[in-house]
Amino acid sequence: MKKILYALVACLFVCVMAEAKTLSLKMPCKLLSGITERDYSIYLPDSYGKDVQKTYPVLYLLHGGGLSHTEWERNHHISLLLDSLIGVGAIGEMIVVMPEANQQNMMYFNAKKGKKGAPDWRYEDYFFQELIPFVEKTYRVRTDKGSRAIAGFSMGGGAAIVYGVHHPEKFSLVYDISGYLRSQPLEFLKHDPSATWRQWVIDQNNPIQRIEKGEREEIEAWKGVEWRVAVGDHDFTLEGNMDLIKAFREKGIPYSLHVDSGVHDGIWVQSCLEDLLRRADTKF
Repeated sequence: MKKILYALVACLFVCVMAEAKTLSLKMPCKLLSGITERDYSIYLPDSYGKDVQKTYPVLYLLHGGGLSHTEWERNHHISLLLDSLIGVGAIGEMIVVMPEANQQNMMYFNAKKGKKGAPDWRYEDYFFQELIPFVEKTYRVRTDKGSRAIAGFSMGGGAAIVYGVHHPEKFSLVYDISGYLRSQPLEFLKHDPSATWRQWVIDQNNPIQRIEKGEREEIEAWKGVEWRVAVGDHDFTLEGNMDLIKAFREKGIPYSLHVDSGVHDGIWVQSCLEDLLRRADTKF
């Protein structure tokens, strides 16, 4: 009954808020400890409420650490950018899903309670076992690999890479914007009581090491994904992303890299968004 209610609420928002391209909603949740509902934002193109037979490709867009699912609309005006590109025919229509990962001071990966002080947290399980199935049941998104892409900034960029490494069968494009790929001694983390276990979990999911140890079958699967890395030349994640590129090169995995003047901030993110949407469209 609850699933039906969530679907009805989502449909009601689509009908009543036709002018609001990016909606902030809730979905049911069982896999995140102590949480029964989880927030997310979703962009629906103009035709969604008009052509009820049409299906759409989907981009999952992951926010950075300390931010939220509303970041993409509030500070990057994602709906305006999408509408503009779609309106001039630069890209086709797509749905963009922006999940929430920072509430409760958490993250995109699974953590086992007690390890380095970590709580019980199963976000990666939630993403693949609850979020994606919910989106595919609730909205008219196409469900093949060629119609699904993932991207993110900072913590979200690192998660996009990790998700692509763990599930290359799921995504046609993985786009990393200044991805935080491994722990670093950052000044702003010194007074964060959760930093120790969060950094430990990040290192447990280090995609660079995972690729370096990849077996032949895994490498062939990774070659079936388009990997895009974009990072500023003065970004503190530059070295980690360059090591990711080195791992790709050593394994013969195709990739593309964009490095330009920039630091770890929203200005750099904004400069990458149009390229992300255009690349996603070419895969779709």
